[in-house]
Amino acid sequence: MYVVVVLRLASASPRRIELLRLLDLPFEVSPALIDESAFASPANAKAEQVARRGEATLAVDTEVELDGERLGKPRDDGEAVTMLADLAGQTHDVRSEMVVVAPSGMRLRFAVRSRVTLRALSLREIERYVSTGEPADKAGAYAIQGEGRRLVQGYEGCLANITGLPLCHAYYALRRAGVVPGERPERACQEHFAFVCPVWRTAQRQGRVASDGAEFDSWSDALG
Repeated sequence: MYVVVVLRLASASPRRIELLRLLDLPFEVSPALIDESAFASPANAKAEQVARRGEATLAVDTEVELDGERLGKPRDDGEAVTMLADLAGQTHDVRSEMVVVAPSGMRLRFAVRSRVTLRALSLREIERYVSTGEPADKAGAYAIQGEGRRLVQGYEGCLANITGLPLCHAYYALRRAGVVPGERPERACQEHFAFVCPVWRTAQRQGRVASDGAEFDSWSDALG
């Protein structure tokens, strides 16, 4: 039987908090105060700052990648407009790097990717969306779960990953760290987003075999 004193989520992201709650497990929000742009692996840096011996930690960092260039959160409205103009009409990757630290100190770090294609957008459409304020703290300057869904032409892979936390992958990583969620991820995720997920079985197979340094394309059956 696993016994965990505390699970710490190294993030204050409302979206990650909401998604993690779907798994029905107790956790504490312990934001890591770091400059994400200063680290090659922000998720690892967050885990380093928050993790404590005898407790479990979950740290996640989500970035948008377009033609090999990583896009984080826009610094202001002008940068948000520029990001969205670059992404308009293009297909990009959304990559979430996850670090799970077990109470023993054992660490698992891997990444999950999804693909998103934005519509061809006019400057007026982009500026109207940016004026809502929604892009301010979002990687790539849009939120697929909010008004940003109107910008999206389509996506492939794990939807939860695009919003910041690939639930099926997280479920199995947490179990390996001694944290046993009370809810199944595929049921909770599909109910939350009110959709039928076409990739949950693939996501779970990937989550079960995740090894340190693995990279998973959640739209593909490939296991790393």
